[in-house]
This record gives sequence, structure tokens and C-alpha cells, in this order.
Amino acid sequence: MTTPGATGLILEEALLFEQSVPDRVGFSLPSADVPTADPKTKLPKNILRQKEAALPEISEVDCVRHFVRLSQQNYCKDVGLFPLGSCTMKYNPKTTEAAARIPGFANSHPLAMPEAMQGNLQLIFELQAYLAEISGMDFVTPWPAAGSHGELTGMLMIRAYHTAKGNPRKKVIIPDSAHGTNPASAAICQYEVVTIPSNKDGILTADAVKAVMDDEVAALMVTNPNTLGIFEENIQEICDIVHKKGGLVYCDGANLNALLGIVKLGEAGIDVLHFNLHKTFSTPHGGGGPGAGPVGVKKKLEPFLPTPLIIKENGTFKVEQNRPQSIGRVKAYFGNFGMLVRAYAYIREFGPEGLKQISEMAVLNANYIRKGLEGDYYLPYSKPSLHECVFNDKLQKEKEIKTLDISKRLMDYGFHPFTIYFPLIVHGAMMIEPTESEPKASLDQFIEAMKKIAKECAENPELVKKAPHNTFRSRLDEVKAAKELKLRWTS
Repeated sequence: MTTPGATGLILEEALLFEQSVPDRVGFSLPSADVPTADPKTKLPKNILRQKEAALPEISEVDCVRHFVRLSQQNYCKDVGLFPLGSCTMKYNPKTTEAAARIPGFANSHPLAMPEAMQGNLQLIFELQAYLAEISGMDFVTPWPAAGSHGELTGMLMIRAYHTAKGNPRKKVIIPDSAHGTNPASAAICQYEVVTIPSNKDGILTADAVKAVMDDEVAALMVTNPNTLGIFEENIQEICDIVHKKGGLVYCDGANLNALLGIVKLGEAGIDVLHFNLHKTFSTPHGGGGPGAGPVGVKKKLEPFLPTPLIIKENGTFKVEQNRPQSIGRVKAYFGNFGMLVRAYAYIREFGPEGLKQISEMAVLNANYIRKGLEGDYYLPYSKPSLHECVFNDKLQKEKEIKTLDISKRLMDYGFHPFTIYFPLIVHGAMMIEPTESEPKASLDQFIEAMKKIAKECAENPELVKKAPHNTFRSRLDEVKAAKELKLRWTS
């Protein structure tokens, strides 16, 4: 073991393979009390290993300490502010975690018969109704396993809808302010992507949509609020234009955290909407997954919903599989059920007024940061922000300092960096979303750190260019790491 680091008891962590000692064992098992068989006589030769797996040989305490030390090098929402814009890194309440661990939910078998899991089915049925009410949609499928999976599910339903009418159509319109997964989802569904620009205010205009809308456009995919944190105020007029040509409107619901209890997108003309439960309803995010990305649709798309459907008949919850026009299953069993439990508990805990307050506080916090940093960093769009604000590095470029440098320096002040270089329409973007989770004191600390960095950029630019200085690792060569992957350990 090397000596502790300069910033505290930080230990250099070797790979488990490097800690391996021949014949060291970290477990003990009793002798088998049933006859054993030689795998070579029972299994097909083509699936047998030709040599032993090269696994590390270590003790239990070494294994535990290895992973605990690695975990202590992680930053998480339970530690502090996570200002990633677009990702909506909310705090996960411990009450929802407790709900997901209720034995009846946590230990239920995915292949149990419907009559043995009425509580589970009731929760799913009610969650669907809550999400439909919140969004103004008519039906919701809870099965997709992530936001991007929800996009794919939505686009598959749109394709099935047009195919049932005799023409699947060829194109999908996507604004330049959309999330990056939107064009990917459209392309997977065999659509040609038509990109249209936002205007000088950062929003989509009816004229821009009208110019490309024709009888071969299957759908418009729009994010509202968009990735600049700006509400698409022309959304109803835009939906009318698409609908008059027989197209549908898909809304990426990643930024729904700004609209809870304030705007129902289904009433604005949206036909399909996905929900990111981790972004809006506080289920675990990323490595804390698995995730869930339910999809809401208007009535005309109901026949194409994925199977199974949870229905209620005479007070009993049933699973309906016979859906001739359905796009089929998109996830095994009942989706990532633990995530549905967490989201259900979150919605029930807050209720209608509480959900509205979530959005009000998220918008207030984002605008508090925006106001606090105006003048220190360049604000490329002047329209009001909702849940997030986007600055860029235009002012700092006079000292040859880039957004990457600023985000690295922020780590020295104990903050996780914000989202950088996204959305793509803002050169050198710094995208900041505090969510409603943060108290004023936390926002003030972040603003103070960013102001100090702005001052350093002007007075001591080399300090910022070489940051971070106090982290476990100094600045890494990220280009080299991306181009020269080392995915396998060799002795």
C-alpha cells in the first residue's frame, strides 16, 4: 500500500488482480451432502473452459476493503450538489427506498400468477393513472426500462399507427435543441431524420416546422422545455401544423420536472410522451438503476400499446395479453418493478400540490443560480429559464480558458461539474440544473465557487488551465483514454 494522499486518508487502490495471492481463499463452503458429478461428463464439450478462469485469489477482508475504498472515491447526490443539466440529478428520498424494500414487493416472483400478486398489479395500475393525470395523456405503459427505451417504444407505436393506416411514412422532424437519443430512436425505427433549427431565442417556430412538414413525415420529436431550459411557447400551433398533415407529435419528457402541476402536455397537443422516473419522480439514476421510462399516449394510439396491459374487472386486477395491433413486449415480466414502486411512493407522498411545488422550487433554484452568475459567465439566450440555465465560456476565452478547464477547477472546490458542451447548439456550453432538492445555502456555496473561478480565470488563468489540483487524480488525458482503451487486465 502506498502512503496516503496529500488531501487526507486517500489510498492508492490496486486492482484485485494485483492484490491476488496464489491459493488465498476468501470463502468457506461445507462439503457437498449430495453426489457430485464431473462437468466433463455431463456438459457439452463446446461450453467447457479449456483452462481455469483467471480470477483473483484474495481474502474476504481484502475484497470488502477494495470496494469500500473505491466507493469512498465516488461523488453522489447524498454527498452534495449534483448540478448536471438535462440529467435532473435529484435526491432519492429514503422513504421511497423503504417502500421498494417492503418484502411483499421486493420478494415477489415475476412469474407468479396474477391472483397471487394483486397488490403489485394494483400499484402498477394506479401509477399508470397518476402519470396519465399528471401529463394529460389517456393511457400509460410502464414497461420501458429507460428514457431512451421509452423513446424507442413511442416511435414503434407511431410507426405501427401509420402502418395500420397503410403508410408507415418516411421522415421524422427533430429540432437542433433535442436530446441526442431522439434522432437515434427515430433512425432505429427506419426513419430519415430531418433537423430543423431553433430561432435566435432558442425555441422552435411554427414556420420552421411548416417548411418541412409534408405527407411523408410520421412525427415531430420535441423536448419541452427544451435542452436550453426554455419552454417551447409555440407548441400548440406546432402540433396543429403536424396534425393537419396526419403526423403525430412525440415529446421527450426528460424535462418534465419543470412542469409538474403547471402544464399538461397532452392538453397542448402532444400524442406521445415518455417519463424519466429517475429525473422526475426520484428513482435511482445511472449506476443506481435499473431504470424505468413509462410512455403515455393519446387514445388513438391505445391499440398499439406494448403488452401486457393491466386492467381492472369487477374489483380484480388482470393481465391482458391478447392485443392484435400491439407492438408486443418491450420488457420481460413487469418491467423494472422496483423503480415503479419508488415512483409510486414519491407521487403518493407529495400529492398534487406537492408535485407542483417541486417544479416551482426547481425553477426558482435554477433562476437563482442564473441571476447569481450573470456577468461572470456569458448567457447566450435571454428568454426566461425554467429548470436549468445554460452559460458558455465566451468571456473566459479571452484568457484562452475553456469550459472544460472551468469544470475541472470546480472539482477543487468540492463540487461535481455541471454538464459541459451540451446542448450542441451552444458552443462551450455550461448547463446547470440544481433541481428542487438544494437549499439556498448549497446554491450560495456553488455560486461563490463559480464566481471565484471566474476571478481566477481573469487573474491567474494558468491555475485554472491545470486544474484540478486537489482531487485523487489530476487532469487525465481523456482523448488518450478514449482512443486507447484498456479493458482487460494482463500481468
